[in-house]
Amino acid sequence: MAKEFIVALEDLAEFQDPAVMQSLSSSLSQLLLLLFPGVFVAGYESRKKNEILHLTLPFRLSVKENQGLFPERDFKVRHGGFSDRPVFDLKHVPDTRLLVTSGLPGCYLQVWQVAEDSDVIQAVSTIAVHEKEGHLWPRVAIFSSVAPGILHGVRLSSLKIVDLESQKTMYTSGVSDSDELSSLQVLDAHTFAFCCTSGRLGLLDTRQKWAPSENLSPCPGSGGGRWCAEVGGRGQGPGPHIASLGSDGQLCLLDCRDLSHPVSSVQCAVSTPSPAPELLRVTWAPGLDNCLAVSGFDGTVQVYDVTSWDGMGGQAEPLFTHRGHVFLDGNGIDTAPLVTTHTWHPQKPRTLLSAASDASLHVWDWVDLRASC
Repeated sequence: MAKEFIVALEDLAEFQDPAVMQSLSSSLSQLLLLLFPGVFVAGYESRKKNEILHLTLPFRLSVKENQGLFPERDFKVRHGGFSDRPVFDLKHVPDTRLLVTSGLPGCYLQVWQVAEDSDVIQAVSTIAVHEKEGHLWPRVAIFSSVAPGILHGVRLSSLKIVDLESQKTMYTSGVSDSDELSSLQVLDAHTFAFCCTSGRLGLLDTRQKWAPSENLSPCPGSGGGRWCAEVGGRGQGPGPHIASLGSDGQLCLLDCRDLSHPVSSVQCAVSTPSPAPELLRVTWAPGLDNCLAVSGFDGTVQVYDVTSWDGMGGQAEPLFTHRGHVFLDGNGIDTAPLVTTHTWHPQKPRTLLSAASDASLHVWDWVDLRASC
């Protein structure tokens, strides 16, 4: 498995430079929003301690106006800590200075605190995970409330919500289903979405017993493999709001009101199946209608406009392909690092962050020459 970073981004202020990049001491896996200005990264190498770092943004990413060139291009370490095990998943607890991580061995989650009066990120507690799954680790999502809840599970049978402070179990799936989870996503105070590696999708209301609205299988004609998914627009309103991505490059759109019949299905412009399917990622653009991005197949991130898709089958061409990780330091296509994750800026509609297995972190803008979204 490739090295990787867990990455978190919050409060990218106004900036004009379309491509800011840096190589760090480990590599990158997942990006998420935090209530701290800057970026959080954590490694998952198995044979040594892994750093968890809070990096402040280069000054030119923090100014409100374009004030010309700045000599300082680097992220700087503001807080740091060490994990005795690999970190595969990292989530922030909203309105706190707490982080929750998951990794191997997957017998517990770890809770971390970012200090206010020092430069330390310190482990403060653990949350037990009783299912011993060997090479698997729990997927994690956070219910934000006065008493935050940690949604986690390796399989559907082990899904539960645990109160962060008391560690009491507030919800369990109560089923014996052994489907392995690939992702969890909290949608509001009571509902969440799950995706299984098999392509199975579901939406669930925690105020009811286990009775998810779900799609039990991948899109028709899929070649199997591993799947991931994301709900866009919090699942509100008509139209396809779920994007499901397979390790063979097939991408399906589904309407939250009827998950049993995909709205459309296309083949992404990828030459080979993903070499590390656990790093597959599909994300909806929060500031654009009908745009999404995919990564995890090679050293690129591809942006698509879903309004150009009609029906089932066919090849989809991206609006834009970010190749910065491929060509950094003279890499060729065959030797390029693998993009391990990407995320959209919450306010800048065409700004993304991406990270790769060579420890490079890019902040970049893209241009739609067709101006179609």
